[in-house]
Amino acid sequence: MKRSSLILLAAIGLLLATTLTSQAHVRGRIWIGPGWGPWWGAPYPYYAPPVIVQQQPPPVYVEPAPREQEEQNYWYYCQEPPGYYPYVKQCPGGWLKVVPKTTPPDQEE
Repeated sequence: MKRSSLILLAAIGLLLATTLTSQAHVRGRIWIGPGWGPWWGAPYPYYAPPVIVQQQPPPVYVEPAPREQEEQNYWYYCQEPPGYYPYVKQCPGGWLKVVPKTTPPDQEE
């Protein structure tokens, strides 16, 4: 009688355990034996992982290279024979650099 009731109790416990875990997703342990077990002892000490601090290097600012002075557009004028390049091809007296007018002809004073 003892043996059959123990088997029946174990079967009911197993049936309940599988039913509960499959429907309710209950996690736990069943221990049949003396009142001590490996998980009832002192818990393992918890050691936090070391904090890693990585110091960022200071930002490096690079000053852009100074812009070369933008070359202005010049016209080249010849006094003898009078005229501007490319209309006059050769100038024996040397070319004169002339800054062109920036105001339109209809707005001149």
